[in-house]
Amino acid sequence: MRLFEARIKPLNALSAKVSDDSAAHAGHAGNTGGGHLSATIVSEQFSGLSTVARHRAVYKLVADLMPNRIHALALITKAPNED
Repeated sequence: MRLFEARIKPLNALSAKVSDDSAAHAGHAGNTGGGHLSATIVSEQFSGLSTVARHRAVYKLVADLMPNRIHALALITKAPNED
């Protein structure tokens, strides 16, 4: 998780909550050992972007971690003015 948090620093997140959900997915078919992470990220950089564009921005920063270190990544991405 710390590596993921370090990688998203360029987003200048106002908040980033990351959880490791790997234990709930132990033995999952197709998992080559990478973790299952969930993240909620609030960043000014997401303002005016679609959900797809926001997720692409995050995936671009962590692409080299997938699929070996991160097997699955669930994202919630918000701009500061969104609930």
